[in-house]
Amino acid sequence: MNADSSQYPWLRNYPAFAPWDMPLPAVPVYQLLLDAAAQFAERPAMEFLGRRWTYRETAEMAARVAVGLQKMGVTKGTHVGLLLPNSPYYIASYCGALMAGATVVNMNPLYAARELDRLAQDSGAEIIVTMDLKAVYPKALDLLDRGICKHVVVCPMAEALPPLTSILFRLFQRRLIAEVRHDARHTQFRELTANDGKYAAVKIDPHQDVAVLQYTGGTTGEPKGAMLTHANVTANVRQVSSWYGTPHRGHERFLAAIPFFHVFAMNVAMLVAFEYGAEIIMLPRFDLKDCLKTIHKKKPTFFPAVPTIYTAISSAPDVNKYDLTSIKLCISGGAPLPVEVKHQFEALTKCVVVEGYGLSETSPVVCTNPTAAPNRDGSVGLPMPGTIVEIHGLDDDHLMGIGEKGEICVRGPQVMKGYWKRPDATAEVMKGGAFHTGDIGTMDADGYVYIVDRIKDMINASGYKIYPRMVEEAIYLNPAVEEVIVIGVPHPYRGQAPKAFIKLRQGATLTEGDLRAFLKDKLSAVERPEYYEFRDSLPKTLIGKLSKKELEAEEAAKAAAQPKADS
Repeated sequence: MNADSSQYPWLRNYPAFAPWDMPLPAVPVYQLLLDAAAQFAERPAMEFLGRRWTYRETAEMAARVAVGLQKMGVTKGTHVGLLLPNSPYYIASYCGALMAGATVVNMNPLYAARELDRLAQDSGAEIIVTMDLKAVYPKALDLLDRGICKHVVVCPMAEALPPLTSILFRLFQRRLIAEVRHDARHTQFRELTANDGKYAAVKIDPHQDVAVLQYTGGTTGEPKGAMLTHANVTANVRQVSSWYGTPHRGHERFLAAIPFFHVFAMNVAMLVAFEYGAEIIMLPRFDLKDCLKTIHKKKPTFFPAVPTIYTAISSAPDVNKYDLTSIKLCISGGAPLPVEVKHQFEALTKCVVVEGYGLSETSPVVCTNPTAAPNRDGSVGLPMPGTIVEIHGLDDDHLMGIGEKGEICVRGPQVMKGYWKRPDATAEVMKGGAFHTGDIGTMDADGYVYIVDRIKDMINASGYKIYPRMVEEAIYLNPAVEEVIVIGVPHPYRGQAPKAFIKLRQGATLTEGDLRAFLKDKLSAVERPEYYEFRDSLPKTLIGKLSKKELEAEEAAKAAAQPKADS
């Protein structure tokens, strides 16, 4: 690929060990595990609540899953839903389903029944793999009983634990275990994997065959299934893994506190770990105390997470009791990383925190700050190898210049094949062959990309465009603020005005008057929030990102309840 820095300004800062035009593999995704098992056979691959599996054992378990699924009738293109928390079952089922030729459908186990119903029906998942926990198994059973799926594979929590812990779990945590049916439509994981692991090889076309159906809100409203091919996923894994120049292969430890069903964790916390031959230390869910204890005891070196997790750790009142200095690198994704949060976590752990940017439709990583070149505050970094980022005009889609705001558009091997059963939506976001992200951003003269906001989140106040993210960044500069969300609310004169919802740090005090005064020299008069509300907690998504939709719904309900003025 011939390119120069006048055409692609990011090349001026590219690390020598990760050339932008480096070759990127187009292989079946499961090959990443098989290659790691060949090179690091007896090194630990998975650690779950005290129990370990080597890379050889992990690859063998995945192969037995493949055989079991093929015996159940899985063929090339069958959709297999994974309704699982982080666990060895997820990794084995993910890789095993792909070995069998299936497409993985990632399902969030915390989804409400209505959300899960819609996703299962839309995806056409025939088999769902889940756990025997009351929090999740009844959801799969409901889909089975209503004929939405055909079969459920049940993975017992106790059988994934060390022997003594397993006994104690069965004795003292029985209230967490669901009453599982035993009939022809149910298969226990131990039954699924009771075979020799000699699965029938399936010919995969990496560029055409879909590895993962990843559901996303996308850029146009209701969730859609992004079809990620094997080539999309493996290219993105190599893009990300090349970005850190000095991994100690076969010896790194990844802490997976974010859920694998989210595309960021699937790639960066699981598949990139395979590339490094790293041990994946899995937490079934994020719990602050458990996370701190895990870092202190098990010494992870890589810690990909979302900003709210870094905030929670930095703000923990007893954080100084724990040694967090084993961590070398953190990749922050899934949501904007406030500069103050980055600096606080780096000071606490002595590690490097780099912010990245991506979407489900891009497998997911588009940009990341480099680890061996300037790591610029407020920027999401440089485009990944083989990736072209363009800034397009919001009105006529023309290319914008350096420093000009517009829609971020992406071309690269990680860009999805399209949306499942949604050709119109696919055509809308792929205008001109570039994926239109729905995010507003800029690029500087050195090719660093800056996210301004989502197009749909932009506040229009008397025709003046206000970007909530910029207002939030200014509010985060106040040391009393732990978390903030800014949304647009109705205003009788301006049409819309910013409202800030704020959670303070433990023990901190801050009044509305104090904050108004603090922001006076940091935001223009029109950007400063018209309204403030202090809360004990702010809403978050199921993976821990701060969430605006609940607050927007509250404000919309308030506005609807207001008596209308006489005309």
